[in-house]
Amino acid sequence: MSYIKCKDLSVGYDGNIVSRGINFNLEAGNYLCIVGENGAGKSTLMKTMLGLLPKLSGELEYGEDLSKSDIGYLPQQTLLQKDFPASVWEIVLSGHIGKGSLYYSRIQKRIARENMEYMSISNLANKCYMDLSGGQKQRVLLARALCATSKLILLDEPVTGLDPKVTADFYSLVKKLNDDGISIIMVSHDIDSSIKYASHILHIAEKQLFFGETKDYMNSQAYKIFGIIENSR
Repeated sequence: MSYIKCKDLSVGYDGNIVSRGINFNLEAGNYLCIVGENGAGKSTLMKTMLGLLPKLSGELEYGEDLSKSDIGYLPQQTLLQKDFPASVWEIVLSGHIGKGSLYYSRIQKRIARENMEYMSISNLANKCYMDLSGGQKQRVLLARALCATSKLILLDEPVTGLDPKVTADFYSLVKKLNDDGISIIMVSHDIDSSIKYASHILHIAEKQLFFGETKDYMNSQAYKIFGIIENSR
């Protein structure tokens, strides 16, 4: 079952193309990592898929079984978002916003509690979000995303600022979500973790350099060049 199809897509902002010639197909159950150097258009592509930015040319289609409201999203965290003065319960429950009601239903509250338990944060329900550690905040945001969807979650550089242990735990958690049937699209600069966990890789620059299964990416010229650049930093 196809969730997202892109054909000859160009993305950018203010009419300026950042990356062009993007072609990929996300199937249900895939774990796709979008990689590339800084400024390659990774976050721009993700925002275009979410409808936050218009496509500049080409085709971007959603499968019959997926709408924009079925997508959970973890954006890059700004300082303001990290210091948001709300409880964990309020943050998680807000994942249901946009589902067509002014009030949270009993079912929505039950789903929020179940997702908090799934993320092992039930004990944090009454804690203020701004007082949590970086790893705890990301678990809260994952629980919130799970209230929005049971199909697809998009993550934009989710481990930025996390220490190595918390980063490893977070990657394992996302892999568990994927193993439990949720499709993943993750923007990442961490090439080693990308090839460890992802089923597919999309490598973009001014134009697309690679799309396919991870095992094939590891034998590609794009991976060899990118690996040398990243490991030299």
